[in-house]
Formats: sequence, C-alpha cells, structure tokens
Amino acid sequence: MEKTLIILKPDAVQRGVVGEILYRFERKGLKITGAKLQILSDAILDEHYAHHKGKPFFQQLKNFMKSSPCLLIILEGNQAVEVARKMAGRTHGIEALPGTIRGDYSLSTQHNIIHASDSPKTAEKEIERFFTPSEIFPYQRIDWEMIYAEDER
Repeated sequence: MEKTLIILKPDAVQRGVVGEILYRFERKGLKITGAKLQILSDAILDEHYAHHKGKPFFQQLKNFMKSSPCLLIILEGNQAVEVARKMAGRTHGIEALPGTIRGDYSLSTQHNIIHASDSPKTAEKEIERFFTPSEIFPYQRIDWEMIYAEDER
C-alpha cells in the first residue's frame, strides 16, 4: 500500500476543521498509520520549503507554519498520494473546486489548510523528514467477529 504525508496547517487546527478533514480521508478508505501534533522548527521548515527559499514570501510562510501546531499525518491506501491530492484540491484556495478540502475551507494561497505530498517519491522523503520509524504503525485489519465471539465465552 502507498503512503503519503498530509500536514494540516495552523489554519486548519485553529479553525477546528481537523476532524472534518480526517473524516473525509477515512470515508474515502485511507488509513491513518501515523499522526502527531507539532510546532514545526525553522530547521525542518527550511528543509521542507527549500524550493521556496529566496522567494519574497518565504519568511512569511515559515512564520505562518510556526504560528501554532500542525497535525502531521501519514495516510496509507491504494494510490494514496493521488487520492489525497485530488481530495485536497488546487493549491490556491480560491481556485479549488467546491467539494475539495481547499475548495470548502480556503480562500487563500498561503492559508490553504493542507499540504499533501505530490508524488510517491516525495511522500517517502517527507515521511522520513517528519516521522521516526517508531511513530509509524502498520494498519492491521481487526476481525471484530472473532473478538466478539471470544467475549461471549
């Protein structure tokens, strides 16, 4: 199964829409195999946004991303990267279609609620950047019928 990194940005956390967004991913069939709330450091943001270094908005982006905790999530599922990107919608919130996460919750480019890895290769790197192996859990299907049968004994 493919894995992807999702970052629910400070605006998602502050606005209280984290549960709604997680609900969407779970209803789609993606499984959460890692999650943590974290205030991101300058060092990790410099690495994560290295492709924006030197651009006029870089420091403002970093300041926003450090303004409150982010929820870092690893999702696993069939074509998880592509599915999560489609669900997130276009990067610029105003251009994102209704029904997508950004289309429903964002009107801005910077305050666009969510980051979703753009390729399986990038997802691997980003997961390594934000998670240690001990923070990632394999998804295991639970046989509830067997558990209930054991409870009745």
